[in-house]
Amino acid sequence: MATSVWKGALTFGLVSIPIRLYSAARSSRTALHLLHAKCHTRLRRPLFCPTCNRVVDRSEVIKGFEYEKGRYAIVGSADLKRITPETSRSMELVAFVKEDQVDPIYMNTSYLALPDKGADKAYQLLLKAIEGTDQMGIARFTMHQRDYTVFVRARNHGLTMHTMYFTNEIRQIPGYGEQPKNLQLKPQEIKLAEKVIESLSQDFKPEQYHDTFQGRLRALAEAKQKGKTVVEKAVPRRGKVIDMMEALKQSLRQREQERAPGPKRRRVASRESRRAAS
Repeated sequence: MATSVWKGALTFGLVSIPIRLYSAARSSRTALHLLHAKCHTRLRRPLFCPTCNRVVDRSEVIKGFEYEKGRYAIVGSADLKRITPETSRSMELVAFVKEDQVDPIYMNTSYLALPDKGADKAYQLLLKAIEGTDQMGIARFTMHQRDYTVFVRARNHGLTMHTMYFTNEIRQIPGYGEQPKNLQLKPQEIKLAEKVIESLSQDFKPEQYHDTFQGRLRALAEAKQKGKTVVEKAVPRRGKVIDMMEALKQSLRQREQERAPGPKRRRVASRESRRAAS
């Protein structure tokens, strides 16, 4: 059973949806374990052999792949050297695919590619060619003795690359994507949810989002430096939502109130007060 990395609630207007987060992808590598050359027992840290009941010297350590519980195929340095690729100086574009065909879940680490000395024209040629399409390239290369596949795309008038998670590295979590049995959503509920989404829709401005913890940490450090005490703010708790329709309606009313100009906002607030009183 997969272990969740976070448990909490996804809030949607006044609707609170309890969820668990699971890692969607994880780099997968064949692991080689450290073994005692004498008895082929897997070593514990620091290089302790439980069979011989002693700490072993580095010269007594070999590597092996566990193909069966407690049984290892010995892999020597010469074997590894034969299959380990040298860091390449060439990144070969092997295909182009439509950007909308690539689920972002396959994207791992991101890199910014800049032209080296004398490569401006060739760089711009490839960039302009990609910018004129809805496609991005797929390239292969070797870095730090490991083979990589990367997505190459045009972004902000430059080439951005993302290393790719392979299919076997995308995790399958039981229950994900399954439709609950005997669960029916009312058309009115879906319509209201769509309206809440519409009320929250805006242009993407990345500068609006930042690491709030870092800001609080800097404020704490400055306060400590001045000998002040930082008082923790109470986190408001949300009540448990019973009526989904009413929660969605309240969410819409709240958004209307937030968007309304001064006088209208007061009228909406007054109307809400009268409704609550009745």
